[in-house]
Amino acid sequence: MESIGVLMTCPPPDAYLVEQLEKRFTLYKFHSIPDKAHFLNSNKASIRAVVGNASAGADAQLIHQLPNLEIVSSFSVGLDKIDLAKCKERGIRVTNTPDVLTDDVADLAIGLMLAVLRRLCQSDRYVRSGQWKKGDFKLTTKVFFCQVIIVLLFFSVFISFFQTSFVWCFNSMKT
Repeated sequence: MESIGVLMTCPPPDAYLVEQLEKRFTLYKFHSIPDKAHFLNSNKASIRAVVGNASAGADAQLIHQLPNLEIVSSFSVGLDKIDLAKCKERGIRVTNTPDVLTDDVADLAIGLMLAVLRRLCQSDRYVRSGQWKKGDFKLTTKVFFCQVIIVLLFFSVFISFFQTSFVWCFNSMKT
């Protein structure tokens, strides 16, 4: 049985991926091969898969040089470095990991929003610089109308991620 060649176009995110690919396939680490043109000429017939990420995928030139290519897989969200038109033309499957960071981005957005609205960065600098010895940090209590609109719009998008119902209750707003 012939060994299936897998061309990894970028450094792997971890050793586990390399271990698993090497167990099942002949893995070529393209990113560390000095003479890429010579390598492709010598191994193009055995390579049936390309593995990459958002920074190194499979452009039209690489796809053209691999006559037996069947699949291009990206272990990242983006497909920017994969020539989708060329893949479609040749009937090459393309995979990626969509939504892998969606929850993390939503968490970060909430954290950043809270940090801005409650001036967490300024209060951190206030404490670290020793200004707390001179007096209390002035906390904010004002919410501007535009901030409320931004928060409501943000949460309407946030809710759609989880398809969950939220109840909003404002007791009072200080201006």
